[in-house]
Amino acid sequence: MHLSIVKISSKSIVFNTAYFKKEVSSLIVLKSEREIQAMHESGKILAACHREIAKLIQPGVTTWEIEEFVEAYLKKHGAKPEQKGYKGYKYATCASINEEICHGFPRKTPLKSGDIVTIDMVVNYNGALSDSAWTYPVGKVSKETEHLLAVTKESLYRAIEVAVAGNRIGDIGHAIQSYVEAEGFSVVRDFIGHGIGNVIHEDPQVPHYGLPHKGLRLKEGMVFTIEPMVNVGTYEAVRDANGWTASTADGKYSAQYEHTLAITKNGPIILTEQ
Repeated sequence: MHLSIVKISSKSIVFNTAYFKKEVSSLIVLKSEREIQAMHESGKILAACHREIAKLIQPGVTTWEIEEFVEAYLKKHGAKPEQKGYKGYKYATCASINEEICHGFPRKTPLKSGDIVTIDMVVNYNGALSDSAWTYPVGKVSKETEHLLAVTKESLYRAIEVAVAGNRIGDIGHAIQSYVEAEGFSVVRDFIGHGIGNVIHEDPQVPHYGLPHKGLRLKEGMVFTIEPMVNVGTYEAVRDANGWTASTADGKYSAQYEHTLAITKNGPIILTEQ
């Protein structure tokens, strides 16, 4: 679940996903090994849930059925859907279909062959949070859509490779943007990755675009999400009247893959690896 940035004059104001104004604290909370391990346990539940979701995705299923499955799965494993009730959000998952970039509502409309759907969730397990989104193809999708999904996923892992102590936030964004644009796609600017701990959104902010060797230096103990949203056409987004859902301005497909990771002395640890 991402931060949204809106430019007002020369100052960046950060909005939460319901677009309520909120200044993000400049304090970065470094996590201990114990805290990272607790978040990893949360991430294991989230990853296992995604593996089960993958088995459910087929033409005819609804994202409402996936929503109900996730609620039941998390309850069975002693976890809670952290985003449900967050600033008024009503669901355990975000379920974004085709041109929807993020924050799509679960619904009772059946998925069709050729669709793609991104399921995004934040899991709370004993107070430790994890956050991961995954785009799933439904039935048979086009070659262009296959390429979109492959490039988006690869951009995530390229970014994780450079997420090491001593590098900078800009190195992450540059790894994504340079690769994605070379493949003919665009990187969404309006939604970015974020720190996470015992609340969903912390510093640092993690854009998926930018210049290498610029920005905040990465330190051991940082835990944040990298969650590139990649579009077939323009990177520009439009907001739905519901106040949450964002879609591509040109109506073309958008994909997203997201992991929560921790920066350690031995390199990045993916806390939500499937």
